[in-house]
Amino acid sequence: MKTSSVDQVILEVLNIRSCHCTSQELYNLIKSRLPAVNQSTVYRSLERLVNQGKVSVSDIGIGALVYELVGKGLHHHLVCQQCHRIFNLSNDEVAVFFNRVEAVSQFQITTNHLILYGICPDCLKRN
Repeated sequence: MKTSSVDQVILEVLNIRSCHCTSQELYNLIKSRLPAVNQSTVYRSLERLVNQGKVSVSDIGIGALVYELVGKGLHHHLVCQQCHRIFNLSNDEVAVFFNRVEAVSQFQITTNHLILYGICPDCLKRN
């Protein structure tokens, strides 16, 4: 199986689902379209796509890395500690915070990814 076809299907799935998917979730989604694909091929394709800057990878503390399509603008994440849903936070909202921290601390922030943990509105309502 051509790795380029696996790469293409991964990009299509991430674009259609607009999700933060683990490699296992992506493998399960891709398997229906490419029955001969194996999990290690999906993992290698993900590594290649990350290195090419087409896919980003994050460790959000759920025990598995999550992947998402790059190109939807720089953004950060809010992660619910109860249901593990991931919410995007725009860079515009975070840039003000980064600028303030830099001004107060004289520390140059070089990260391009912020992850904040808490409890989402749905889980708050249930509790």
